[in-house]
Amino acid sequence: MAAAVLNTVSSIRLSNVKTNPLRVPRLLATPSVSFARRQLTIRATETDANEVKPQVPEKAPAGSGSGFNQILGIKGAKQETDIWKIRVQLMKPVTWPPLIWGVVCGAAASGNFEWNVENVAKSIVCMMMSGPFLTGYTQTLNDWYDREIDAINEPYRPIPSGVISENEVITQIWVLLLGGLGLAGILDVWAGHKFPIMFYLALGGSFISYIYSAPPLKLKQNGWIGNFALGASYISLPWWAGQALFGTLTPDIIVLTLLYSIAGLGIAIVNDFKSVEGDRAMGLQSLPVAFGFETAKWICVGAIDVTQLSVAGYLLGAGKPYYALALLGLIAPQVFFQFKYFLKDPVKYDVKYQASAQPFLILGLLVTALATSH
Repeated sequence: MAAAVLNTVSSIRLSNVKTNPLRVPRLLATPSVSFARRQLTIRATETDANEVKPQVPEKAPAGSGSGFNQILGIKGAKQETDIWKIRVQLMKPVTWPPLIWGVVCGAAASGNFEWNVENVAKSIVCMMMSGPFLTGYTQTLNDWYDREIDAINEPYRPIPSGVISENEVITQIWVLLLGGLGLAGILDVWAGHKFPIMFYLALGGSFISYIYSAPPLKLKQNGWIGNFALGASYISLPWWAGQALFGTLTPDIIVLTLLYSIAGLGIAIVNDFKSVEGDRAMGLQSLPVAFGFETAKWICVGAIDVTQLSVAGYLLGAGKPYYALALLGLIAPQVFFQFKYFLKDPVKYDVKYQASAQPFLILGLLVTALATSH
């Protein structure tokens, strides 16, 4: 993973489109929608007395670094007119590293990875499938369904601001989805799989992305289910892909990585704090909306810390004390940065917290992967 792992995923809603959840083509056949720039005032109801409320800018921040933010697809991006820069922004490259890292962990956990040209090439193709293609598909799809809520939180984003047309967005979604599925099929043939596990993992992850974003299921509406689905997509699925590519995906690994996905749930909550105004306006029950800032903060850090402590206990019980101690050593700085940044102000310090703490979490994933390979 990298800093700001889930920094870009926000609440998603499209109220005036009828969709068929089993057929993606109907998802994309939507009427034209235009957005006028306007300032909306949302009055919160039943907020905590000490709740910190995010400040929504009226226009894209300018100045140094904004162009860099634009190409990464994160908040504070410079407004662009170049269509290819806009396309990359929608794909949010800042969200690719955790998927790429998950493939590395899965390959390490397989115990079969050897450093040779063929294996490195397979890994790169698997990373391309997991990162730019399927994560790019997911993020573009998110922004498509997020356009109404972005009109409240970030009206200068590409889709609500109208700098990219609906047809261009739809085309991008299809190209990335089909490209990712195509790469998965190639990997199955390359690895000599009798059962096309890579293809089905890619198809399953794409389906989760769809039901996370789109009505009627719209998992995002439920803070618990939606955030866990998000965490599993960023931790479990790429790990499974890497391990299945070079070895065998076993039930114990599936359970262990799903447990680790609870930490991913906590990471996903970090990103919900800055979207409270839009979530509340659209009726989405993110955990900060449902429980208030103070309670949601502790749910977040509890999910991250307790999960990793549980995994350390599992490794200790499995007779791997050195790996367990290494994981405990990586948990300590995360707790420090939680108190230094996140628990003080999750809106103001979300990027600093994720940049400081999450490198230790992703190193912990690799420690766990190496432990399971021996």
